[in-house]
Amino acid sequence: MMRNVNVRDMTMCAMFTVLIAVGAFIRVPVPVVPFTLQFLFTMMAGLLLGGELGGMSVLLYAVLGLAGLPIFTEGGGIWYLAKPSFGYIIGFIIAAYVTGRMTEHMEKFQMKRVLAANFTGLLIVYGVGMAYYYFICNFVIDTPIGLRPLFFYCFALAVPGDICLCILAAFLYKRVRPALHSLRLNQRGVR
Repeated sequence: MMRNVNVRDMTMCAMFTVLIAVGAFIRVPVPVVPFTLQFLFTMMAGLLLGGELGGMSVLLYAVLGLAGLPIFTEGGGIWYLAKPSFGYIIGFIIAAYVTGRMTEHMEKFQMKRVLAANFTGLLIVYGVGMAYYYFICNFVIDTPIGLRPLFFYCFALAVPGDICLCILAAFLYKRVRPALHSLRLNQRGVR
């Protein structure tokens, strides 16, 4: 059940929706497969906002993109549901929620717990993304792909960059968490 959402929560949720959209267009040039910062911002949404609001910010991103805003890496619109890569966006929603739920009740920062949450999110994104990719290619758009090429192109080539983003997100969270916690305490004191 969704808790009461205040203006600050809505603002943070909207901010992460924008960051995820911007992250889709920030390409990090690395050998073989360049990657974007989209995954980083979806993890940070879960870590900093918690499961419900983190998942909501990524869901809002997906809804806006499907509604036609050109915020996905190749545009936007309902037709994006037929793109094999849309499964990764579904995975982002679930991963942000799970990552947030795994860390939202930590009293003290625990690097192992944050990394475990981030890597769980990574597995969710790739699990959902690859399953959707396989289904769309083989049963919707009639461009069959086998399991071996699917694993190679949709996981092995892409995952090293995202592993680095999992680690980076943990360190960013460690730095930003105290400021966000302080902001929440100050806002409670004002009421």
